[in-house]
Amino acid sequence: MSTRREFVTLLGGATAWPLAARAQQPAMPVIGFLHNQSLDGFAEPLRGFHRGLKEAGFVEGETVTIEYRFADNQLDRLPALAAEFVRRRVAVIVAFGSPTASAARAATTTIPIVFNMGDDPVRIGLVASVARPGGNLTGINFFTGELAAKRLGLLRELVPGATRIAVLLNPSAGPTSEATLRDVEAAARAKELQILVHNAETSREINAAFTSFIRERPDVLFVGPGAFYYARRVQITQLAARHAIPATYAGRQFAEVGGLMSYGANVTDAWRQVGSYAGRILKGAKPADLPVVQSTKFELVINAETATMLGLTVPASLLASADEVIE
Repeated sequence: MSTRREFVTLLGGATAWPLAARAQQPAMPVIGFLHNQSLDGFAEPLRGFHRGLKEAGFVEGETVTIEYRFADNQLDRLPALAAEFVRRRVAVIVAFGSPTASAARAATTTIPIVFNMGDDPVRIGLVASVARPGGNLTGINFFTGELAAKRLGLLRELVPGATRIAVLLNPSAGPTSEATLRDVEAAARAKELQILVHNAETSREINAAFTSFIRERPDVLFVGPGAFYYARRVQITQLAARHAIPATYAGRQFAEVGGLMSYGANVTDAWRQVGSYAGRILKGAKPADLPVVQSTKFELVINAETATMLGLTVPASLLASADEVIE
């Protein structure tokens, strides 16, 4: 028998048993992964998510299937993407960002949802309480606005003579921006600082805000949190460098692209916890019984090269407390 005939015979003889074997094997559960941005800049957090799944006993492609959907900052796409997962009858939806979690909740009251967000999930009505969420949602709550005073204090430690603080906020971020402004105002009053608030929710408005800094001459810049600013992080950090304004940001990804300093929740660890919760739910846990986890890991990242460019000397105390110094 020729090699070709042997192959055909083997193929023909094997057609029946894989079908039978597949019929006996349960289908792998499917996780619907929904993000309001894109994967750009989230490679390391995604590895954290996979680590969390593995801790719970699940490996993508082996024991679980993951379908990824990204809204690319077009929030009006989220309802359709969430509805797609509902039609697909996924086992669990992981939702990154408050708008994403809200869209998922509007799409289903039965499929478990694990969220990852900076807003207070109780205040915006996603869960009944942190300890006992109730319903079909639970997840990870990492702090953004609540860290405003700490971020401002770290920035003044680096630029001790600063008295005029420009604050850049995205009004579309809603509760997050409101909480940030409230905390920055309180911290500024306590330290007798002057704040200059600028709202910007488009790239053009970001450019306009920096143009106004030429006239206002702030000493430092406090950039508020939010998905849109994250997506425009290169634009914002380059403008800060061009105008020679020392700035603080909410996430390490800003420092990685040239931002002076960031302080915020450890995003990779938060994503790991999301993966762990998703795995526990796949094993039978109910979201209503899983308390919302509040992140306790925070990280300070300093870009020493940017500090040098701005003519700043980073105090030894800041260098010692930094989780990472980018040279």
